[in-house]
Amino acid sequence: MTLGLDRPEVLEPPEHPPPCCTQQTLTVPPEINAKTAQRHDYPGPAWRASYARRSAAERTFSTGKDPATNDAGRRGWCRLMGLTAITLFLTTLYMVRNDHIVVAFEARVADDERRAANGQPPKTRRRRRRTLDDLIDTS
Repeated sequence: MTLGLDRPEVLEPPEHPPPCCTQQTLTVPPEINAKTAQRHDYPGPAWRASYARRSAAERTFSTGKDPATNDAGRRGWCRLMGLTAITLFLTTLYMVRNDHIVVAFEARVADDERRAANGQPPKTRRRRRRTLDDLIDTS
């Protein structure tokens, strides 16, 4: 856990070293901090909407590597070599994935319209998480 010997040594330190070598804290002006600041406030609705794009992108890449559907993540999934061939394969893979998403969405919309025509509410997903009242045994 020691430093390597290839690091430079200061054998004769200057008489008046710069402040960054002597002080313990460093104040950064707001102009510098503005470049690294987040675009939206952390817990706000604009931040949530922006962050929701990340889960969609992660879901897109994970379905491209899912062995149950496409399995582009394993070695040898494509027998052609070269950037052009693999780009073409991946483009086709994500086109098919997007088509599956559109077909599933249209099926859900048609089912909701059929249920509305029969006077039923739209189908909702069952809650996976329980509330505190469900966890407390009242009997």
